[in-house]
Amino acid sequence: MSNSEKNKKILLELVKLPENSRCADCGAPEPDWASYKIGVFVCLNCSGIHRSLSSRVKSIRLDFWEDDLVEFMKSAGNCKARSVYEKDVPPFYYRPKETDCSALREQWIRAKYQRMEFTGGTKYPPLAYTTGMFEGMLLKKGRDNKTYQNRKFVLSEREFTLTYYNKEDESKGPKAVISIKDLNATFQPQKIDHPNGLQITYQKDDHTRNLFVYHESSEEIVAWYNAIRAVRYAYLKTAYPTGSDEELVPKITRNFLKEGYMEKTGPLQKEPFKRRWFSLDSQNRKLFYFKNQLDAEELGVVFIGTESNGYSVKTCAPKNTRGNKWKFGIKMETPERLFVLMCEQEREQKEWIEALKKVLARPMSPQDITGEKKGFKMIKMCLHRTVQCSLVVEWISWMDVAVCCV
Repeated sequence: MSNSEKNKKILLELVKLPENSRCADCGAPEPDWASYKIGVFVCLNCSGIHRSLSSRVKSIRLDFWEDDLVEFMKSAGNCKARSVYEKDVPPFYYRPKETDCSALREQWIRAKYQRMEFTGGTKYPPLAYTTGMFEGMLLKKGRDNKTYQNRKFVLSEREFTLTYYNKEDESKGPKAVISIKDLNATFQPQKIDHPNGLQITYQKDDHTRNLFVYHESSEEIVAWYNAIRAVRYAYLKTAYPTGSDEELVPKITRNFLKEGYMEKTGPLQKEPFKRRWFSLDSQNRKLFYFKNQLDAEELGVVFIGTESNGYSVKTCAPKNTRGNKWKFGIKMETPERLFVLMCEQEREQKEWIEALKKVLARPMSPQDITGEKKGFKMIKMCLHRTVQCSLVVEWISWMDVAVCCV
């Protein structure tokens, strides 16, 4: 066996060890690359970020490894690197996964190895997202148009609020003061069509409101994201003083379990199908639908309970439908209403049903029961409004017939 083959075999054995079997930075399985400067095994995507930091990376399988580098990798490894570079990561700081956007993964790697933010000790000046007060300019989408304009945002841990202004002159007062209580933030680069796009969601007057923002600097937008998480964490510690980090951290922010377009008909099952954008919030057991994916406010919301409480979801092939272009149906039943939805592809139909069943299978908490009552209220409002509109349409149609008969 040649020296090169021997070194390759050693590296392949090292990467099979439990502590090295996943990417040191995003957790992707079976990493094929390694930074021989830091001593960590990483995936292909993260290796590119390390290379941009001049971190010296090589492929475990394809590159030639010198004996001294192999010896270094034997003495190092992911676990030892974490004890140094992740010694003091705040509980609220988001640790990206392999499916997360590039901005999150890049800034996590830069924060660890380049800026040395988590090696312990007091930082001065303190890291911006740890100060309890964060302010700056973000490009925000207009509510009724696609234009993004600079707006000033102020985040306050003391007040538990996020405030933004339409103009830089604060004397004219804020456009909105948003409570941290029900606020969520999630990266949406594809939806916003910008690599640093962030969606901020909050409650206002029993409706869900969306703000779509971005910053040209990925470091700045990730700092905003973690500052929001820091204030959310502080709020949760106040609201649930006995809650452990294991319980509270997953509640800080969340990604939607599933999003996409489906066709939807009205509550009478007689109305034409219309295309709507759906977002499934697994944590709050809610399925929101909007006219378009960048709408500021939802058209409606469906609470997703459990099967034992009268909720179900399954495939269907509805007959006598009007206006639907898509053929793969989903029938979702609640105690208040039957929903019929259509997907464009069979794959999407299966993904939606799988996602909805995950929510159905999770036991309901006391907070979920409160959300269910609010969901019933919203459904009744939508039903009342839609039935009224249907009656008006039927009345107009009857009048048209009457006029034609005269």
